[in-house]
Amino acid sequence: MAAVGGRAKGIGSMPRGGPDASCLDRLLQTDRLEYLDRDDVDDRTKRSVIRALDRTGEFFGNHQRFAGIALAQLADVPDPKVLELGAGHGGLSREILQQHPTAQLTVTDVDPDSVAAIAAGDLGADPRVTVREMDATAIDAPDRAFDLAVFVLSFHHLPPVAAARVLAEGTRAADALLVIDLPRPPAPLHLLRLATMLPLAPFVPFVHDGVISSLRTYSPSALRALAAHADPAIELDLRSGLLSPQVVVARRTA
Repeated sequence: MAAVGGRAKGIGSMPRGGPDASCLDRLLQTDRLEYLDRDDVDDRTKRSVIRALDRTGEFFGNHQRFAGIALAQLADVPDPKVLELGAGHGGLSREILQQHPTAQLTVTDVDPDSVAAIAAGDLGADPRVTVREMDATAIDAPDRAFDLAVFVLSFHHLPPVAAARVLAEGTRAADALLVIDLPRPPAPLHLLRLATMLPLAPFVPFVHDGVISSLRTYSPSALRALAAHADPAIELDLRSGLLSPQVVVARRTA
């Protein structure tokens, strides 16, 4: 990965709020891992979090909305090849298949248990789907093997150096990389959001991980710094809101 400028050289210690994050915003982050990322947490707890993510995605229409955002990037591609990174439960890929009759998907996750669960379900039986164990920071595919790579609600799990590597790898293996993740609101609103979640965090695994996710998510300025560190040729089209998910489309300009 290329390192450009003083900010890029210190990417490993960059705050989640970006190089110019306020003092308060710098406090609103953590190195603590979510249950999904811990080796000392039993599989039952992890599966409960994944099920909750799938159910909330269905309830709030996120699967359908995120699939629509992905397919909008493929409007001119007749038979698109899509790579889903960090699939978890496979809900997004399932929805893309329903919305696009000729899309071919490679559905992946770094966790072997998640991969086994996806392979044993309906996605594993679909002739348009390939299910694989794969690390988003080291994509096992040739350059431009896919029309689009998607990484949804998982980018915040990664520390800065690994996150930059995903941007580099995703834009290498696909014509474009779509990242959708939690927003990082201004610090006062961030505090308010955390206050509503913290009382339940010790008792509900999904909320526990939600609190940590909120503290680990990247701001728009952080995402730009990560892209500059990954490769100066990576260009970001970034849309974000105070409460709505951040949508980032990364492409190489050269």
